Amino acid sequence: MAKAIMIQGAGSNVGKSMLVAGLARAYANRGLRVMPFKPQNMSNNAAVTVDGGEIGRAQALQALAARAAPTVDMNPVLLKPETDTGAQVIVRGQRFATMKARDYGRAKAQLLPEVVRSFTRLAQTCDLVLVEGAGSPAEINLRSGDIANMGFAEAANVPVLLVGDIDRGGVIAQIVGTQVVLPPSDAERIKGFAINKFRGDPTLFDDGLTEIVSRTQWPSMGVVPWFEGAWRLPAEDVMDIATRAGGQCKIAVPRLSRIANFDDLDPLVAEPEVTVDIVEAGRPLPLDADLILIPGTKSTIADLAYFRAQGWDIDLNAHIRRGGAVLGICGGYQMLGQEVIDDEGIEGTPSQVQGLGHLAVSTHMKPQKRLARVQATHIETGNSVEGYEIHIGQTTGEDCNSPWLSINGRPEGASRGRVMGCYLHGIFSSDAFCAAFLEQLGTKVQPQSYEAEVDRTLDELAAHLETHLDLDHILRLTEQV
Repeated sequence: MAKAIMIQGAGSNVGKSMLVAGLARAYANRGLRVMPFKPQNMSNNAAVTVDGGEIGRAQALQALAARAAPTVDMNPVLLKPETDTGAQVIVRGQRFATMKARDYGRAKAQLLPEVVRSFTRLAQTCDLVLVEGAGSPAEINLRSGDIANMGFAEAANVPVLLVGDIDRGGVIAQIVGTQVVLPPSDAERIKGFAINKFRGDPTLFDDGLTEIVSRTQWPSMGVVPWFEGAWRLPAEDVMDIATRAGGQCKIAVPRLSRIANFDDLDPLVAEPEVTVDIVEAGRPLPLDADLILIPGTKSTIADLAYFRAQGWDIDLNAHIRRGGAVLGICGGYQMLGQEVIDDEGIEGTPSQVQGLGHLAVSTHMKPQKRLARVQATHIETGNSVEGYEIHIGQTTGEDCNSPWLSINGRPEGASRGRVMGCYLHGIFSSDAFCAAFLEQLGTKVQPQSYEAEVDRTLDELAAHLETHLDLDHILRLTEQV
Protein backbone atom coordinates (compact mmCIF):
# COMPACT_ATOMS: atom_id res chain seq x y z
CA MET A 1 0.00 0.00 0.00
CA ALA A 2 1.16 3.50 -0.80
CA LYS A 3 1.81 6.16 1.77
CA ALA A 4 -0.77 8.94 1.90
CA ILE A 5 -1.40 12.38 3.34
CA MET A 6 -4.56 14.46 3.30
CA ILE A 7 -4.49 18.19 2.63
CA GLN A 8 -7.34 19.83 4.54
CA GLY A 9 -8.16 23.52 4.66
CA ALA A 10 -8.83 25.74 7.65
CA GLY A 11 -11.52 27.23 5.39
CA SER A 12 -12.89 26.97 1.89
CA ASN A 13 -10.83 28.09 -1.12
CA VAL A 14 -7.52 28.12 0.77
CA GLY A 15 -5.81 26.72 -2.33
CA LYS A 16 -5.96 22.99 -1.55
CA SER A 17 -6.51 21.94 -5.16
CA MET A 18 -3.51 23.88 -6.42
CA LEU A 19 -1.30 22.71 -3.57
CA VAL A 20 -2.14 19.08 -4.32
CA ALA A 21 -1.39 19.66 -8.02
CA GLY A 22 1.96 21.26 -7.18
CA LEU A 23 2.88 18.54 -4.69
CA ALA A 24 1.88 15.87 -7.20
CA ARG A 25 4.24 17.31 -9.81
CA ALA A 26 7.02 17.90 -7.25
CA TYR A 27 6.95 14.33 -5.95
CA ALA A 28 6.55 12.94 -9.46
CA ASN A 29 9.65 14.90 -10.45
CA ARG A 30 11.42 13.15 -7.58
CA GLY A 31 10.60 9.81 -9.17
CA LEU A 32 7.62 8.78 -7.05
CA ARG A 33 4.46 7.31 -8.54
CA VAL A 34 1.79 9.71 -7.29
CA MET A 35 -2.00 9.60 -7.45
CA PRO A 36 -4.43 12.39 -6.47
CA PHE A 37 -7.62 11.58 -4.59
CA LYS A 38 -10.61 13.59 -3.40
CA PRO A 39 -13.29 11.59 -1.57
CA GLN A 40 -16.08 14.08 -2.26
CA ASN A 41 -16.07 17.09 -4.52
CA MET A 42 -18.78 19.64 -5.27
CA SER A 43 -18.39 21.21 -8.67
CA ASN A 44 -20.17 21.63 -11.98
CA ASN A 45 -16.79 21.77 -13.68
CA ALA A 46 -16.19 18.12 -14.49
CA ALA A 47 -13.80 16.13 -16.64
CA VAL A 48 -14.37 12.90 -18.54
CA THR A 49 -11.99 10.10 -17.55
CA VAL A 50 -10.25 7.45 -19.59
CA ASP A 51 -12.57 4.85 -18.04
CA GLY A 52 -15.72 6.63 -19.22
CA GLY A 53 -16.89 8.50 -16.13
CA GLU A 54 -16.72 12.02 -14.77
CA ILE A 55 -14.70 13.54 -11.95
CA GLY A 56 -13.99 17.04 -10.71
CA ARG A 57 -11.86 19.13 -13.06
CA ALA A 58 -9.32 19.74 -10.27
CA GLN A 59 -8.63 16.01 -9.96
CA ALA A 60 -8.06 15.80 -13.72
CA LEU A 61 -5.50 18.61 -13.43
CA GLN A 62 -3.89 16.87 -10.44
CA ALA A 63 -3.68 13.66 -12.47
CA LEU A 64 -1.93 15.60 -15.24
CA ALA A 65 0.44 17.01 -12.63
CA ALA A 66 1.17 13.47 -11.41
CA ARG A 67 1.61 12.31 -15.03
CA ALA A 68 -1.20 9.81 -14.52
CA ALA A 69 -4.35 9.11 -16.53
CA PRO A 70 -7.48 10.43 -14.77
CA THR A 71 -9.80 7.69 -13.49
CA VAL A 72 -13.10 7.67 -11.60
CA ASP A 73 -11.36 6.37 -8.46
CA MET A 74 -9.62 9.73 -8.08
CA ASN A 75 -12.95 11.37 -7.16
CA PRO A 76 -15.48 8.69 -6.24
CA VAL A 77 -18.24 11.09 -5.16
CA LEU A 78 -18.97 14.23 -7.19
CA LEU A 79 -21.86 16.54 -6.31
CA LYS A 80 -23.15 18.71 -9.17
CA PRO A 81 -25.47 21.43 -7.83
CA GLU A 82 -28.72 21.82 -9.75
CA THR A 83 -30.60 24.09 -7.33
CA ASP A 84 -29.77 25.96 -4.12
CA THR A 85 -30.80 22.92 -2.08
CA GLY A 86 -30.15 19.91 -4.31
CA ALA A 87 -27.53 18.27 -6.48
CA GLN A 88 -26.90 15.41 -8.84
CA VAL A 89 -24.82 12.77 -7.07
CA ILE A 90 -22.16 11.07 -9.20
CA VAL A 91 -20.63 7.88 -7.74
CA ARG A 92 -17.54 6.44 -9.43
CA GLY A 93 -18.21 8.51 -12.51
CA GLN A 94 -21.86 7.70 -13.10
CA ARG A 95 -25.11 9.34 -12.07
CA PHE A 96 -26.32 7.77 -8.80
CA ALA A 97 -29.24 10.00 -7.81
CA THR A 98 -30.50 13.56 -7.52
CA MET A 99 -30.87 14.51 -3.86
CA LYS A 100 -31.78 17.38 -1.60
CA ALA A 101 -28.98 18.40 0.75
CA ARG A 102 -30.75 16.96 3.79
CA ASP A 103 -31.34 13.61 2.10
CA TYR A 104 -27.73 13.45 0.95
CA GLY A 105 -26.58 14.10 4.51
CA ARG A 106 -28.35 10.92 5.56
CA ALA A 107 -26.98 8.94 2.60
CA LYS A 108 -23.30 9.83 3.02
CA ALA A 109 -22.52 6.99 5.45
CA GLN A 110 -23.64 4.49 2.79
CA LEU A 111 -21.12 5.95 0.36
CA LEU A 112 -18.09 5.80 2.68
CA PRO A 113 -17.25 2.12 1.91
CA GLU A 114 -17.26 2.90 -1.83
CA VAL A 115 -14.99 5.89 -1.21
CA VAL A 116 -12.54 3.80 0.81
CA ARG A 117 -12.50 1.10 -1.89
CA SER A 118 -11.58 3.69 -4.51
CA PHE A 119 -8.80 4.99 -2.28
CA THR A 120 -7.50 1.46 -1.70
CA ARG A 121 -7.44 0.70 -5.41
CA LEU A 122 -5.41 3.82 -6.09
CA ALA A 123 -3.05 3.15 -3.18
CA GLN A 124 -2.24 -0.26 -4.64
CA THR A 125 -0.92 1.32 -7.84
CA CYS A 126 1.49 3.96 -6.58
CA ASP A 127 3.97 5.15 -3.96
CA LEU A 128 2.05 8.16 -2.63
CA VAL A 129 -1.60 9.24 -2.58
CA LEU A 130 -2.25 12.96 -2.11
CA VAL A 131 -5.74 13.35 -0.70
CA GLU A 132 -7.63 16.64 -0.92
CA GLY A 133 -10.31 17.50 1.61
CA ALA A 134 -13.39 19.62 0.92
CA GLY A 135 -14.37 22.77 2.77
CA SER A 136 -12.98 22.57 6.29
CA PRO A 137 -12.90 20.03 9.13
CA ALA A 138 -13.81 22.93 11.43
CA GLU A 139 -17.40 22.59 10.15
CA ILE A 140 -18.03 20.20 13.05
CA ASN A 141 -21.79 20.38 12.49
CA LEU A 142 -21.11 18.19 9.42
CA ARG A 143 -18.85 15.69 11.20
CA SER A 144 -21.47 12.97 11.64
CA GLY A 145 -21.37 10.79 8.52
CA ASP A 146 -18.57 12.89 7.03
CA ILE A 147 -16.78 11.44 4.01
CA ALA A 148 -14.99 14.59 2.82
CA ASN A 149 -12.58 15.41 5.65
CA MET A 150 -11.97 13.77 9.01
CA GLY A 151 -14.56 11.04 8.46
CA PHE A 152 -12.55 9.79 5.51
CA ALA A 153 -9.18 10.38 7.22
CA GLU A 154 -10.35 8.24 10.14
CA ALA A 155 -11.80 5.47 7.96
CA ALA A 156 -8.65 5.23 5.80
CA ASN A 157 -6.22 6.01 8.66
CA VAL A 158 -4.59 8.90 6.80
CA PRO A 159 -2.62 11.73 8.51
CA VAL A 160 -3.60 15.34 7.79
CA LEU A 161 -1.73 18.52 6.83
CA LEU A 162 -3.83 21.60 7.63
CA VAL A 163 -3.56 24.64 5.33
CA GLY A 164 -4.53 28.22 6.16
CA ASP A 165 -5.12 31.13 3.76
CA ILE A 166 -3.30 34.24 4.94
CA ASP A 167 -4.63 36.33 2.05
CA ARG A 168 -8.03 36.46 3.74
CA GLY A 169 -6.62 37.60 7.07
CA GLY A 170 -7.05 35.95 10.46
CA VAL A 171 -4.89 32.95 9.58
CA ILE A 172 -3.72 32.43 13.18
CA ALA A 173 -7.34 32.10 14.27
CA GLN A 174 -8.01 29.81 11.28
CA ILE A 175 -5.36 27.32 12.35
CA VAL A 176 -5.60 27.59 16.13
CA GLY A 177 -9.39 27.79 16.05
CA THR A 178 -9.59 24.60 14.00
CA GLN A 179 -7.71 22.73 16.71
CA VAL A 180 -9.92 24.21 19.43
CA VAL A 181 -13.23 23.13 17.87
CA LEU A 182 -12.17 19.68 16.65
CA PRO A 183 -12.82 16.56 18.73
CA PRO A 184 -9.48 15.50 20.27
CA SER A 185 -9.21 12.37 18.09
CA ASP A 186 -9.56 14.48 14.94
CA ALA A 187 -7.12 17.14 16.16
CA GLU A 188 -4.55 14.43 16.86
CA ARG A 189 -4.78 13.30 13.24
CA ILE A 190 -3.36 16.68 12.11
CA LYS A 191 0.43 16.28 11.99
CA GLY A 192 1.45 19.70 10.70
CA PHE A 193 0.28 22.92 9.07
CA ALA A 194 1.22 25.28 6.25
CA ILE A 195 0.31 28.85 5.34
CA ASN A 196 -0.71 29.61 1.76
CA LYS A 197 -1.07 32.74 -0.43
CA PHE A 198 1.38 35.02 1.39
CA ARG A 199 2.10 38.38 -0.27
CA GLY A 200 5.24 40.30 0.61
CA ASP A 201 8.15 39.30 2.84
CA PRO A 202 7.37 35.91 4.49
CA THR A 203 9.81 36.61 7.33
CA LEU A 204 7.34 39.22 8.58
CA PHE A 205 5.16 36.29 9.65
CA ASP A 206 7.86 34.54 11.70
CA ASP A 207 6.26 35.62 14.98
CA GLY A 208 2.89 34.39 13.70
CA LEU A 209 4.35 30.97 12.98
CA THR A 210 5.84 30.87 16.46
CA GLU A 211 2.43 31.62 17.98
CA ILE A 212 0.70 28.89 15.98
CA VAL A 213 3.34 26.28 16.82
CA SER A 214 3.24 27.28 20.50
CA ARG A 215 -0.54 27.09 20.73
CA THR A 216 -1.09 23.91 18.66
CA GLN A 217 2.17 21.98 19.03
CA TRP A 218 1.91 21.26 15.33
CA PRO A 219 5.09 21.73 13.26
CA SER A 220 5.10 24.24 10.42
CA MET A 221 5.75 22.90 6.92
CA GLY A 222 6.32 26.42 5.59
CA VAL A 223 4.81 29.62 4.25
CA VAL A 224 3.91 29.58 0.54
CA PRO A 225 4.08 32.96 -1.23
CA TRP A 226 1.36 33.87 -3.72
CA PHE A 227 1.96 31.92 -6.95
CA GLU A 228 1.74 34.43 -9.77
CA GLY A 229 1.24 31.76 -12.44
CA ALA A 230 -1.96 30.44 -10.87
CA TRP A 231 -4.19 32.10 -13.47
CA ARG A 232 -2.58 29.97 -16.20
CA LEU A 233 -3.95 26.78 -14.63
CA PRO A 234 -7.55 25.64 -15.20
CA ALA A 235 -9.91 26.97 -12.52
CA GLU A 236 -12.35 24.64 -10.78
CA ASP A 237 -14.28 27.01 -8.56
CA VAL A 238 -16.86 29.21 -10.28
CA MET A 239 -15.76 32.06 -8.01
CA ASP A 240 -12.34 31.96 -9.70
CA ILE A 241 -13.80 32.93 -13.07
CA ALA A 242 -12.99 36.56 -13.74
CA THR A 243 -12.58 38.98 -16.62
CA ARG A 244 -9.01 38.97 -17.89
CA ALA A 245 -7.85 41.81 -20.11
CA GLY A 246 -5.78 40.87 -23.11
CA GLY A 247 -5.85 41.99 -26.72
CA GLN A 248 -8.47 43.68 -28.87
CA CYS A 249 -10.52 40.57 -29.62
CA LYS A 250 -13.30 40.62 -27.02
CA ILE A 251 -15.20 37.46 -26.11
CA ALA A 252 -18.15 38.13 -23.82
CA VAL A 253 -19.30 35.28 -21.59
CA PRO A 254 -22.53 35.67 -19.58
CA ARG A 255 -22.01 34.17 -16.13
CA LEU A 256 -24.96 31.79 -15.93
CA SER A 257 -26.28 30.90 -12.49
CA ARG A 258 -25.44 27.20 -12.99
CA ILE A 259 -22.44 27.63 -15.29
CA ALA A 260 -20.68 24.32 -15.90
CA ASN A 261 -17.52 23.06 -17.57
CA PHE A 262 -16.11 26.54 -17.89
CA ASP A 263 -12.64 25.13 -18.61
CA ASP A 264 -13.67 25.93 -22.19
CA LEU A 265 -12.56 29.47 -21.37
CA ASP A 266 -9.06 28.68 -20.09
CA PRO A 267 -7.21 28.59 -23.44
CA LEU A 268 -8.95 31.82 -24.48
CA VAL A 269 -7.91 33.51 -21.24
CA ALA A 270 -4.33 32.41 -21.91
CA GLU A 271 -4.32 33.93 -25.42
CA PRO A 272 -2.57 37.35 -25.32
CA GLU A 273 -4.67 38.76 -28.17
CA VAL A 274 -7.99 37.97 -26.46
CA THR A 275 -9.92 39.72 -23.70
CA VAL A 276 -12.41 37.41 -22.00
CA ASP A 277 -15.16 39.54 -20.46
CA ILE A 278 -17.21 37.70 -17.83
CA VAL A 279 -20.57 39.48 -17.79
CA GLU A 280 -22.11 39.45 -14.34
CA ALA A 281 -25.82 39.57 -13.56
CA GLY A 282 -27.29 43.05 -13.98
CA ARG A 283 -24.76 44.05 -16.65
CA PRO A 284 -25.68 44.13 -20.35
CA LEU A 285 -23.74 42.10 -22.88
CA PRO A 286 -21.13 44.52 -24.27
CA LEU A 287 -21.79 46.25 -27.57
CA ASP A 288 -18.20 45.81 -28.76
CA ALA A 289 -17.96 42.02 -28.32
CA ASP A 290 -16.54 40.10 -31.28
CA LEU A 291 -18.08 36.89 -29.95
CA ILE A 292 -20.72 36.09 -27.38
CA LEU A 293 -19.95 32.64 -25.98
CA ILE A 294 -22.83 31.05 -24.06
CA PRO A 295 -21.20 28.40 -21.87
CA GLY A 296 -22.40 25.10 -20.49
CA THR A 297 -24.88 24.94 -17.65
CA LYS A 298 -26.04 22.27 -15.22
CA SER A 299 -29.66 23.43 -15.63
CA THR A 300 -30.49 24.59 -19.15
CA ILE A 301 -34.11 25.54 -18.53
CA ALA A 302 -33.40 27.42 -15.29
CA ASP A 303 -30.49 29.29 -16.87
CA LEU A 304 -32.55 30.11 -19.95
CA ALA A 305 -34.97 31.91 -17.62
CA TYR A 306 -31.99 33.52 -15.85
CA PHE A 307 -30.56 34.66 -19.21
CA ARG A 308 -33.84 36.37 -20.07
CA ALA A 309 -34.20 37.88 -16.59
CA GLN A 310 -30.94 39.78 -17.15
CA GLY A 311 -32.16 41.13 -20.49
CA TRP A 312 -29.35 39.27 -22.21
CA ASP A 313 -31.75 37.86 -24.81
CA ILE A 314 -32.39 41.43 -26.04
CA ASP A 315 -28.65 42.19 -26.08
CA LEU A 316 -28.01 38.96 -28.00
CA ASN A 317 -30.60 39.87 -30.63
CA ALA A 318 -28.93 43.24 -31.15
CA HIS A 319 -25.48 41.62 -31.34
CA ILE A 320 -26.66 39.23 -34.05
CA ARG A 321 -28.34 42.04 -36.01
CA ARG A 322 -24.99 43.86 -36.04
CA GLY A 323 -23.34 40.76 -37.55
CA GLY A 324 -21.70 39.58 -34.35
CA ALA A 325 -20.69 35.95 -33.87
CA VAL A 326 -22.28 33.65 -31.30
CA LEU A 327 -21.15 30.27 -30.03
CA GLY A 328 -23.14 28.09 -27.66
CA ILE A 329 -21.45 25.12 -26.02
CA CYS A 330 -23.51 22.26 -24.56
CA GLY A 331 -26.25 23.94 -22.49
CA GLY A 332 -25.53 27.18 -24.33
CA TYR A 333 -26.11 25.32 -27.61
CA GLN A 334 -29.43 24.01 -26.32
CA MET A 335 -30.49 27.52 -25.28
CA LEU A 336 -29.85 28.89 -28.79
CA GLY A 337 -32.47 26.57 -30.31
CA GLN A 338 -36.23 26.88 -30.79
CA GLU A 339 -37.32 24.91 -27.73
CA VAL A 340 -36.16 22.72 -24.87
CA ILE A 341 -38.47 19.82 -23.97
CA ASP A 342 -38.16 18.15 -20.57
CA ASP A 343 -41.30 16.06 -20.36
CA GLU A 344 -39.68 13.59 -17.96
CA GLY A 345 -38.68 16.29 -15.47
CA ILE A 346 -34.95 15.54 -15.77
CA GLU A 347 -34.11 19.10 -14.65
CA GLY A 348 -37.04 19.47 -12.26
CA THR A 349 -40.71 20.02 -13.08
CA PRO A 350 -41.70 18.56 -16.47
CA SER A 351 -41.82 21.45 -18.92
CA GLN A 352 -41.44 22.66 -22.47
CA VAL A 353 -39.89 26.10 -22.93
CA GLN A 354 -39.13 28.36 -25.85
CA GLY A 355 -35.44 28.75 -26.66
CA LEU A 356 -33.66 31.89 -27.82
CA GLY A 357 -34.57 30.98 -31.40
CA HIS A 358 -31.30 31.64 -33.20
CA LEU A 359 -30.78 28.06 -34.39
CA ALA A 360 -33.46 25.92 -36.03
CA VAL A 361 -32.99 23.02 -33.62
CA SER A 362 -34.88 21.58 -30.65
CA THR A 363 -33.57 19.69 -27.65
CA HIS A 364 -35.36 16.83 -25.92
CA MET A 365 -33.96 16.02 -22.46
CA LYS A 366 -33.31 12.32 -21.85
CA PRO A 367 -32.15 10.61 -18.65
CA GLN A 368 -29.12 8.99 -20.28
CA LYS A 369 -25.99 11.10 -19.97
CA ARG A 370 -23.41 11.00 -22.75
CA LEU A 371 -19.83 10.86 -21.47
CA ALA A 372 -17.09 10.57 -24.07
CA ARG A 373 -13.65 11.85 -24.98
CA VAL A 374 -13.67 12.45 -28.71
CA GLN A 375 -11.69 13.70 -31.67
CA ALA A 376 -13.48 15.80 -34.25
CA THR A 377 -12.93 18.01 -37.28
CA HIS A 378 -14.01 21.63 -37.60
CA ILE A 379 -15.84 21.47 -40.91
CA GLU A 380 -15.17 24.99 -42.16
CA THR A 381 -11.39 24.99 -41.60
CA GLY A 382 -10.60 21.26 -41.55
CA ASN A 383 -8.75 21.61 -38.26
CA SER A 384 -8.63 18.69 -35.88
CA VAL A 385 -10.28 19.21 -32.50
CA GLU A 386 -10.04 17.18 -29.31
CA GLY A 387 -12.61 17.49 -26.57
CA TYR A 388 -15.20 15.73 -24.49
CA GLU A 389 -18.97 15.36 -24.30
CA ILE A 390 -20.79 15.45 -20.96
CA HIS A 391 -24.49 16.13 -21.39
CA ILE A 392 -28.06 14.94 -21.35
CA GLY A 393 -30.39 15.87 -24.17
CA GLN A 394 -30.70 15.08 -27.87
CA THR A 395 -30.69 18.02 -30.29
CA THR A 396 -32.24 17.71 -33.75
CA GLY A 397 -33.56 20.05 -36.41
CA GLU A 398 -32.98 21.77 -39.73
CA ASP A 399 -29.71 23.50 -38.76
CA CYS A 400 -28.18 20.16 -37.78
CA ASN A 401 -27.92 19.72 -41.57
CA SER A 402 -25.29 22.48 -41.37
CA PRO A 403 -23.11 20.91 -38.64
CA TRP A 404 -20.26 22.81 -37.09
CA LEU A 405 -18.11 19.76 -36.40
CA SER A 406 -17.72 16.20 -37.63
CA ILE A 407 -16.90 13.29 -35.30
CA ASN A 408 -15.69 10.36 -37.42
CA GLY A 409 -18.15 11.38 -40.10
CA ARG A 410 -21.01 11.95 -37.66
CA PRO A 411 -22.31 15.52 -37.80
CA GLU A 412 -22.05 17.43 -34.54
CA GLY A 413 -23.61 20.74 -33.66
CA ALA A 414 -25.33 23.24 -35.89
CA SER A 415 -24.68 26.58 -37.56
CA ARG A 416 -26.67 29.38 -39.15
CA GLY A 417 -24.52 32.18 -40.48
CA ARG A 418 -22.41 33.44 -37.59
CA VAL A 419 -24.43 31.59 -34.94
CA MET A 420 -22.88 28.25 -34.00
CA GLY A 421 -23.41 25.56 -31.39
CA CYS A 422 -22.04 22.18 -30.37
CA TYR A 423 -21.86 19.76 -27.46
CA LEU A 424 -18.08 19.39 -27.50
CA HIS A 425 -16.20 20.89 -24.55
CA GLY A 426 -12.48 21.64 -24.47
CA ILE A 427 -12.21 22.53 -28.15
CA PHE A 428 -10.04 25.62 -27.66
CA SER A 429 -7.24 23.49 -26.22
CA SER A 430 -6.63 22.41 -29.82
CA ASP A 431 -4.12 25.10 -30.76
CA ALA A 432 -4.46 25.21 -34.55
CA PHE A 433 -8.26 25.24 -34.36
CA CYS A 434 -8.22 27.98 -31.72
CA ALA A 435 -5.99 30.16 -33.91
CA ALA A 436 -8.16 29.54 -36.97
CA PHE A 437 -11.35 30.32 -35.05
CA LEU A 438 -9.93 33.59 -33.72
CA GLU A 439 -8.83 34.51 -37.25
CA GLN A 440 -12.46 34.07 -38.35
CA LEU A 441 -13.31 36.66 -35.70
CA GLY A 442 -10.80 39.03 -37.28
CA THR A 443 -7.84 38.41 -34.95
CA LYS A 444 -4.61 36.98 -36.36
CA VAL A 445 -2.67 35.03 -33.74
CA GLN A 446 0.22 32.63 -33.63
CA PRO A 447 -0.99 29.19 -32.51
CA GLN A 448 -0.25 28.80 -28.81
CA SER A 449 0.76 25.53 -27.20
CA TYR A 450 -1.84 25.72 -24.44
CA GLU A 451 -1.36 22.27 -22.96
CA ALA A 452 2.41 22.64 -23.01
CA GLU A 453 2.02 25.97 -21.18
CA VAL A 454 -0.11 24.30 -18.51
CA ASP A 455 2.55 21.62 -18.12
CA ARG A 456 5.30 24.25 -17.78
CA THR A 457 3.22 26.07 -15.19
CA LEU A 458 2.85 22.86 -13.17
CA ASP A 459 6.63 22.52 -13.18
CA GLU A 460 6.93 26.14 -12.00
CA LEU A 461 4.41 25.47 -9.24
CA ALA A 462 6.32 22.36 -8.17
CA ALA A 463 9.56 24.36 -7.98
CA HIS A 464 7.71 27.05 -6.00
CA LEU A 465 6.59 24.48 -3.41
CA GLU A 466 10.03 22.83 -3.29
CA THR A 467 11.41 26.24 -2.32
CA HIS A 468 8.85 27.21 0.29
CA LEU A 469 7.56 23.95 1.79
CA ASP A 470 9.53 21.24 3.57
CA LEU A 471 8.62 18.42 1.21
CA ASP A 472 10.91 15.94 2.96
CA HIS A 473 9.12 16.63 6.26
CA ILE A 474 5.72 16.27 4.57
CA LEU A 475 6.75 12.83 3.36
CA ARG A 476 7.75 11.90 6.90
CA LEU A 477 4.28 12.96 8.07
CA THR A 478 2.83 10.12 5.96
CA GLU A 479 4.37 7.68 8.44
CA GLN A 480 2.68 9.26 11.47
CA VAL A 481 -0.59 7.34 11.65
